[in-house]
Amino acid sequence: MQVDVQTEAVIRRPRQVVAEYAGEPGNAPEWYANIRSVQWRTPPPVAVGSRLDFVAEFLGRRLAYTYEVTELVPGERLVMRTADGPFPMETTYTWSDADGGHTRMTLRNRGIPSGFSRLVAPLLAVAVRRANRKDLARLKELLER
Repeated sequence: MQVDVQTEAVIRRPRQVVAEYAGEPGNAPEWYANIRSVQWRTPPPVAVGSRLDFVAEFLGRRLAYTYEVTELVPGERLVMRTADGPFPMETTYTWSDADGGHTRMTLRNRGIPSGFSRLVAPLLAVAVRRANRKDLARLKELLER
């Protein structure tokens, strides 16, 4: 069973500001509650082919995985896929203009769990949705200060 979760928020900041901050992997531990650390495997800045090691804690488990940037349209879209990790996952950020000079950010996670995670995929989707809502709320809070 595939997990496919999409969450969005309108942030009262210009699109370029939101995209630059959220699209910088080093900022992830500041706004993602579950991400503990990010280490570059390739030299910054973010580009197609960039690789980053993430350590997260999710549902009481430590997860270590490597993301590879597969698509980048600055200020519009960033796509990362696991190159190594507990199960194949793709994370997509999109940024678009919203009324009043604000930004609509969409966060999408999708993948096909394997092993034990496959058995709890419906619960995993609920947990990912809840975490993504909290993460976007934290991002909004940070950027709207």
